[in-house]
Amino acid sequence: MFAIAVRRCLMRVLGIDPGLTRCGVGVVDGSIGRPLSMVHVDVVRTPAESQVAHRLLAIDEALEGWIAHFRPDVVAIERVFSQHNVSTVMGTAQVSGVAMVVAARRGLPVALHTPSEVKAAVTGSGRADKAQVTMMVTRVLRLTKPPRPADAADALALGICHIWRGQATDRLEQAVAAQRATAGRPYR
Repeated sequence: MFAIAVRRCLMRVLGIDPGLTRCGVGVVDGSIGRPLSMVHVDVVRTPAESQVAHRLLAIDEALEGWIAHFRPDVVAIERVFSQHNVSTVMGTAQVSGVAMVVAARRGLPVALHTPSEVKAAVTGSGRADKAQVTMMVTRVLRLTKPPRPADAADALALGICHIWRGQATDRLEQAVAAQRATAGRPYR
């Protein structure tokens, strides 16, 4: 009974660092002002020689399994940004779309966070490199060793970012909505 009560006050975030060859997936529990904890982290891999449709299907099935097993409250996905390599951007965008569809199919809210937003939330600098992000993820989650590869650390960083920034943003949006709902009503 106590474990159920504690779980309800915590948010469970499934962080996804989309990639066609390596898709980082991590689950983080926590809330603002409380220590965060890693539940699980891994990388979904697909072979580069397989057809894109089959690779996307494999990622879809893996993400479905993660959601069914870990039952997150929200899915946080890294927002695709423009890179010089168009084929990399295409694969990343396709995986991001698959992740959004998997979450929507389960009725889960989806939050998109830019790479610089995630870096700023976790390290204090939107220009941090991968080593700095990995070091801070390890420290924040009190891990005994850094998550590897970087895609795994990035997935956990997305979870951390969403708990720290997403909850605050959600509260602000709820306050604004409540204010708008009561606007024009006389005070009692």
